Amino acid sequence: MQIDPARHSNADNYKILTNVIVPRPIAWVTSVDADGLVNLAPFSFFNAVGSDPLFLVVSVGSRDDGQPKDTARNIRTGGDFVVNLVTEELLTAMNVSAADFPADESELIPAQVHAAPSVHVKSPRLAEAQVSLECRLHQTLALGPNTLCIGEVVMFHIADHLMGPRLHVENFAPIGRLGSPSMYCRTTDRFDLPRLSYAGWLKRGR
Repeated sequence: MQIDPARHSNADNYKILTNVIVPRPIAWVTSVDADGLVNLAPFSFFNAVGSDPLFLVVSVGSRDDGQPKDTARNIRTGGDFVVNLVTEELLTAMNVSAADFPADESELIPAQVHAAPSVHVKSPRLAEAQVSLECRLHQTLALGPNTLCIGEVVMFHIADHLMGPRLHVENFAPIGRLGSPSMYCRTTDRFDLPRLSYAGWLKRGR
């Protein structure tokens, strides 16, 4: 079947896109508004895009009325944010934080999670997260109704039990986002496939 997005609604195209680009990591973003209120919200339009510098991107959609969401506004005005990764024991809390809470109410209390100090940015990380990435804002780009936030990772927080020899992160199993509206997956089913060089491919007889 061929599906031309120009002949379908935005809702249909979103459904198709999010059902085929899977799984997607979840950026559980903490940010701070001008009054110091901590905002917490999950986004699955998220990934790493560079290692030197250490860049990642989070795409934040607008509200239904076209206004920017709290996270996008906070990142623009505050200049930093923290990406916390969602593991299975935090799934319920993440889902609570996705609700449309008023801008003057922090999601931390209803989600029953706690802020912990960051090292290089003013936005806090989540104390309960096994992995958190402190980010300084590099740039924002307007992509239609979305705000693409490009952040430079300036500090890693990784639970001690995940760290193996030579900085290998072992047995980390974040939750992945699947299709709209509410499908997720675990990342515990894994296999190893070493990358081949061209010379190695030739040696194997193509």
